[in-house]
Amino acid sequence: MISMYTKQEIILRSYREGKSQRCIAGELSISRKTVSKFIKDYEFWKVSNINSTLSDYLSKPDSYDSSNRGKIVLTREVESSIDKLLSLNDKNRSLGLHKQLLKKVDIYNHLQSQGVSIGYTTVCNYIRGKESKGSTPEAFIRQSYVPGSSCEFDWGEIKLDIGGSLQRFQLAVFTSSYSNYRYACIYNRQDTLAFMESHVSFFNYTGGVFKEMVYDNMRVAVAKFVGKYEKEPTRALLDLGCHYGFSHRFCNARRGNEKGHVERSVEYIRRKAFGFSHSFDSLEAAEQHLLTIIEQINGTKQQLTGKSAITLFEEEKPHLSPVSSDLNCSETVELRVDKYSTVSFRTNRYSVPDHLVGDFVEIKFFSSTLEIYHKDILLGRHPRNYGKHQWVIAIEHYLYTLKRKPGALSGSLALISSVYLKQLYETYFTQSPRDFIELLEYCKTYQVDHERLETTVNRLLSANSTTINTERIKALLGNKTTSCSGQVLEDQTMLLAKQQLTQVSSLMN
Repeated sequence: MISMYTKQEIILRSYREGKSQRCIAGELSISRKTVSKFIKDYEFWKVSNINSTLSDYLSKPDSYDSSNRGKIVLTREVESSIDKLLSLNDKNRSLGLHKQLLKKVDIYNHLQSQGVSIGYTTVCNYIRGKESKGSTPEAFIRQSYVPGSSCEFDWGEIKLDIGGSLQRFQLAVFTSSYSNYRYACIYNRQDTLAFMESHVSFFNYTGGVFKEMVYDNMRVAVAKFVGKYEKEPTRALLDLGCHYGFSHRFCNARRGNEKGHVERSVEYIRRKAFGFSHSFDSLEAAEQHLLTIIEQINGTKQQLTGKSAITLFEEEKPHLSPVSSDLNCSETVELRVDKYSTVSFRTNRYSVPDHLVGDFVEIKFFSSTLEIYHKDILLGRHPRNYGKHQWVIAIEHYLYTLKRKPGALSGSLALISSVYLKQLYETYFTQSPRDFIELLEYCKTYQVDHERLETTVNRLLSANSTTINTERIKALLGNKTTSCSGQVLEDQTMLLAKQQLTQVSSLMN
């Protein structure tokens, strides 16, 4: 709408200063047609109002031609129809029928069925206006925290390119309410084991335990709702609280702002750590990168306090409870070994020593690894696979069978599962599979890993050796065991020997 001042300037510059319409339009930054319209309107008005002044013309209300306008669709009758449907929603809501409320699109479709030609946006804008009239803006109360009193936890989703494959991961984030000290770690899923392991990792990282941990209504923390406001914690949360000695608090449903520190931290860490780079050779490399970024964030001065999170956390440390020992975060299930010498766990298959076909074994699984036990003896360890219908195979579990069926080696999944062993076999042992199996058995007996085996073969090649065979590799390796910090995995011979010694011991006693 053109203001009174603009109309006055148009008339004065035209009649008093004698400027052209194009010049006036340029000076006032308006259309030349608008200038022409008001000049013609003023001339027409002067003919019928000879004794009137310019101020009388400027004070008269504007008139518009509405003869070509369409009818208003949102009439009082349409508004009344919408209000009746909204009142029906209020009635259903009071009866507890929260899942049977009409949505905006339902109200729009109802009006269309009644023959009302109205746009969906018009319906939405009207309903939104009605809803905003009765609502009161929410006020937030700033909190003051005591050192060591509270820490907040939440999950956040990230997507990383690991070895050329884009995968989805979960970010477990902790934030101290007092110091804003942050910590995060990466897991495959938001499951119970990841929830427990993240807490163990966090308490080890900080070297202390906060008095209270704050959560939203996540499934790994809340078992069920009791009444309108009460929530029952999960067994995992109770075990963590009992072991480390902290209490827990749940925020209200759909009120993430009640733990605003960690809500902000999830977005902040995700953006700072993986906003510029999300491609890594391995998950371990991504975790190391995340830890580096977190240390940088904690070392940055905060705007409100002028101190870094590390500085404030040093003030908070004396108020934390000591960490006694790590909580064992694992679950155990008993499974039968199938004809392929594997056990099926969560749609995936994991290899087991082949002499246990048909027997039951115990599977102890963590968030990232899986251990296989038989009669309390550790038989093998696999990285946990979170795909579907995958085979995780260790070739050393099939040596007993391969010695009897060497022809099955070349096309076996056990060989294909190891890129280096497959390359070594196809290059030097295709005509002598028994020798290759003997080499694998030697490596298992003397704890020779693939890295050491590859180094030994490269040494033979660098010495211009024309022949690569089992005898040469064994001669260079020697028959001494390497130092190993873990438990020795047992094969069939060792197991039978132990059983015979146990029987002889019982006879002697």
